[in-house]
Amino acid sequence: MARHPASANGRPSFARRAGLVGATALAVAVVTACAPVTPTPTPSVSPSGTIVVPTPSASASDGGQATPAALVPDGTAHDNLPYFTAVTDSVWASESRVSGRAYIDALVAAGFDKSAMQVTSDTTTVGNPAESIQFSVRWGEECLVGQVGPATGDPVTVVVPVVGEGTCLIGQTRPIDW
Repeated sequence: MARHPASANGRPSFARRAGLVGATALAVAVVTACAPVTPTPTPSVSPSGTIVVPTPSASASDGGQATPAALVPDGTAHDNLPYFTAVTDSVWASESRVSGRAYIDALVAAGFDKSAMQVTSDTTTVGNPAESIQFSVRWGEECLVGQVGPATGDPVTVVVPVVGEGTCLIGQTRPIDW
């Protein structure tokens, strides 16, 4: 086995270390340049309050099939999770990010069934802003659930089974009476 010249302290020479750093940087640059860049559509809320979700384009990596940026009425909860997430993200990006009603209104505007929704309160029992707000849409025997708020960080959206007496959220929720 060939031995590389070392400095007096037994470590590789400066020239050898510089060559390793350069080779590593070149490898990272090559790998990065080969990685596909797929922009993620960013939903937004128009001045009229309409949810605007750009439709992602089809690519070779997904077989030429674009993910629907719309409600899939005959689909499953999992089929509708990307759209539910896009709507949630659009409200989170707005000034109404800590208003449970804003999420419900945006989901209704996006085509989700208001009668299948639940939402927790925006405030605590002593009137302070809630650390997190949960909202849901029942979809058959599953639920699309979102959680947002200062304690949550980025919005979280998931599909979970229906619980209890056919509800999605456990605990006290507020009436959706608007």
